[in-house]
Amino acid sequence: MDRLHAIFDAIAHNGFEDTTLQLIANYINDIQNGTENFYRFNLAEHAGLCTAGAPLIGASIVASYARRSLTASGHAAGSQEQSPANWQIDERQEQLLEMWAKAANLWVEDSEQTLIETFGPRIAQGAEAKVYYREGDTSVVKERTSIYSTTQKALDAIVLHNTLFPETAMSVIGFTRDSDSLLRIVLTQPYIRCQRLATKQEIDEMVEAKGFRDNWNGEGVNYISDRLALEDMHPANVFIDEQTSKPTCIDCIVKFVNKKQ
Repeated sequence: MDRLHAIFDAIAHNGFEDTTLQLIANYINDIQNGTENFYRFNLAEHAGLCTAGAPLIGASIVASYARRSLTASGHAAGSQEQSPANWQIDERQEQLLEMWAKAANLWVEDSEQTLIETFGPRIAQGAEAKVYYREGDTSVVKERTSIYSTTQKALDAIVLHNTLFPETAMSVIGFTRDSDSLLRIVLTQPYIRCQRLATKQEIDEMVEAKGFRDNWNGEGVNYISDRLALEDMHPANVFIDEQTSKPTCIDCIVKFVNKKQ
């Protein structure tokens, strides 16, 4: 944690100047090399963190600083009993993530046009993501907006997805805002050819093998383990892969059961 605290101090005093960016980059490199651990995740989740890529690790560092700085300023003002609200945390995390991403050349301007030109036409759009794909490519590109209460939880969700479903791991390549000013995470993900939608029984069996139990009397699409909650596991998010004939989760809601963020 000493190195992380040094990064936090650098952000507080110097913002995202070159020296701060280098501290963050060095820490990211050591996390990816396995010589440092990021405190938010256990050993199994670290593989999901590294698969998500350097941009996500950096964003997680910045988001952690944002929350701690809010808490510290509240304590300095004498309000130890009251933690900042989620909307305050989210607003601060978004603000600092955008500043860092621009300084680190990870910000995508005019993202929709840029992604169409680089990765192909938009083929789908849902509440959470816009999807771009060029026929023949092995990956899709998504602009993913947060449906979580804080930006940190949205970043964690990518790590946890990668941990649980490495066959459809997400890799972050940048950040942007859409025409509605929503912060979006730009990521790539393997393209899965759908043989058919998975059945409830197939989904139940898949998540049970990963240590989850049904969280809605066996009738819903939400599951829970001692550490994680897994939601929105309906057939539109879980396909039978044409190549493997196995249920494959494309997207879901996944979060820690009990962790302040």
